Amino acid sequence: MHPLQDRFNKFINNRWLVFVAAMWIQSCAGIGYLFGSISPVIKSSLHYNQRQIATLGVAKDLGDSVGFLAGSLYGALPLWGVLLIGVLQNFFGYGCVWLIVTQRLPTMPLWVMCILIFVGTNGETYFNTAALVSCVQNFPKSRGPVVGILKGFAGLGGAILTQIYAMFNSPDHAGIIFMVAVGPTMVVITLMLIVRPVGGHRQVQPSDGLSFTFIYSVCLLLAAYLMGIMLVEDFFDLNQTVITLFTSILFILLLLPIVIPILLSFSSKHRPTEESLLPVPQKEESSKSGHDMNEVILSEVEDEKSSEVDLLSALERQKRIAQLQAKLFQAAAEGAVRVKRRKGPRRGEDFTLMQALIKADFWLIFFSLLLGAGSGLTVIDNLGQMSESLGYDNTHVFVSMISIWNFLGRVGGGYFSEIVVRDYAYPRPVAMAIAQAIMAVGHFFFAMGWPGVMYVGTLLIGLGYGAHWAIVPAAASELFGLKNFATLYNFLTLANPAGSLVFSGLIASSIYDYEAEKQAHMHSPQKPYGLLHTMLEIAPRLEKTLKCNGTICYFLTSLIMSGLCIIAVVLSLILVYRTKIVYANLYGKSRT
Repeated sequence: MHPLQDRFNKFINNRWLVFVAAMWIQSCAGIGYLFGSISPVIKSSLHYNQRQIATLGVAKDLGDSVGFLAGSLYGALPLWGVLLIGVLQNFFGYGCVWLIVTQRLPTMPLWVMCILIFVGTNGETYFNTAALVSCVQNFPKSRGPVVGILKGFAGLGGAILTQIYAMFNSPDHAGIIFMVAVGPTMVVITLMLIVRPVGGHRQVQPSDGLSFTFIYSVCLLLAAYLMGIMLVEDFFDLNQTVITLFTSILFILLLLPIVIPILLSFSSKHRPTEESLLPVPQKEESSKSGHDMNEVILSEVEDEKSSEVDLLSALERQKRIAQLQAKLFQAAAEGAVRVKRRKGPRRGEDFTLMQALIKADFWLIFFSLLLGAGSGLTVIDNLGQMSESLGYDNTHVFVSMISIWNFLGRVGGGYFSEIVVRDYAYPRPVAMAIAQAIMAVGHFFFAMGWPGVMYVGTLLIGLGYGAHWAIVPAAASELFGLKNFATLYNFLTLANPAGSLVFSGLIASSIYDYEAEKQAHMHSPQKPYGLLHTMLEIAPRLEKTLKCNGTICYFLTSLIMSGLCIIAVVLSLILVYRTKIVYANLYGKSRT
């Protein structure tokens, strides 16, 4: 009985079980990407115009990105407490939206709806924080793949929830809002005691590379399967039994990764190795010691050691550095040497948020993310109206498709950016520049409105947008450290709503309403009319819902966003140039 109990305890505390549970939680943490499916229901039920829907979209983006409270609560509360707060917010916010849309509650003013959308979507930040921070700590030397996979499942959540909703065949289109309120609540409550740091740096296995390969294979299979069944359901009229069968297979694919922790925990062939991550605990202990002198001496060692030391074997190098460190401690104690004190950490060390805010590299990441991801989020938020304007009836298909490409972009971004830094010791942001160039082409496709543009456009925008959320967190942790990663990451995510506020809330919605009003011939000499007036109008007129038809609806918006993505490419390349030395120091020596 005791061996079985030991195996079970090993299973519960296995870092791969935590990773798999975090993947399942993240698959429910992408409810914000369903806004393209939810917004047409809200627009028709509450008789909103596009400007008002865009305002709700900005509130949703703010809720999805303002995670300071979630970051600050990490450490003050156990992770299950952080997740529980997110669950309560999600259930309350979207539950109230469902009650209002279905007229079970009286119609509320727009500002109340914005607050409810904000509160509901803000629950995602708690899911993201708990999943990312725990898994990055459990896999400190695999940040790119771990972040890419976890953020990928968040992006795939829209397609997963849409397929589950299709299984119920609800004639009530507002039912998808109910599912958004209830589904994540059930999943997270079930798993919230599992997701936590478990000392994963001590659980390194020789088979870890094979385990990541298996996870990547499941990811590709899952994305291909979802894409296939979405297209089949779009082109053919399937009965409910077939749709239920498709959804059941989806659940099986989602459960497949649990095989890894089961094998590692219940097989006697797998033994953890100790040597691979030994330097990490030592670094953590030194950072937690709290003695400024120790930190300064360690920095001084880097300045005083000769370049020949790096060419020695690992054991001999450690001995030489230890000898030099001891001499510096003694000299400093006797006053024979004046230790240099730096005003702040170097890139690659642990920064506080205030220290990062005065660094140009941090703001290059922020504004590049604002232009790139902000323009992609504008497409995601307006996808329902974009597909309708081009004559497509089933908007859910494109919401699911961009969710799948978003997922593959995140997984691929983490994988390929890891190759860039590990194999070539080149700055990770070069992968972000490539992603932004792909998005620029995607926006141009949307502007042209060529046949099949929705399929090609969602592919390019989804891949590029998703890659940002695998590359940026990993790059931020490399340049500014892991100690305050939660706070730094949650600040960078503010670039998302900032971009959405300008691109969607001001530019896209105003141009859409202008073109819709122009097509409906609703202007008159007594009413001010024009694009500039529409953009500056503080309180949009409450008239019947307007719809714009044709490529003209998003032509100018897409061209503007394509140009902004090109500017983002330039900013990312500047960041690459500035951080070449940092990445060479971080990863170059490991290749010698």
